Amino acid sequence: MFFKKKPKYHAPQVTDETFNDLIETDKGILIDFYASWCGPCKILGPIIDELAEENEGRVHIVKVNTETNPKLSQFFKIKSIPTIAFLKDKKLIEIRNGMIPKPNLQEMIEDLIAYEFPPDEEE
Repeated sequence: MFFKKKPKYHAPQVTDETFNDLIETDKGILIDFYASWCGPCKILGPIIDELAEENEGRVHIVKVNTETNPKLSQFFKIKSIPTIAFLKDKKLIEIRNGMIPKPNLQEMIEDLIAYEFPPDEEE
């Protein structure tokens, strides 16, 4: 009664069907590609959830289960998990494989928010 825990925040799940709705944003997107059987993914998952809550409204942080969303996994050429993809303005900026500590991920999120594409050289 006195020690009620705040409900745990979970980063939204994105599927093959809902991905196109997600990218219609002017905010950066961090996608965590994971699988339920993956040990490192189980460690990284709660960190992603924390970052999603802490950065809500600044950037979209979502998860994709590679087992149930093969089209997204193929599209992003996911070969190992966990894999983190960073997108902005419907363009892939960077993909990182493996475990990344929370402070480093937060720094990458800040870079994603501030990221501006270089001007086209053709102009």
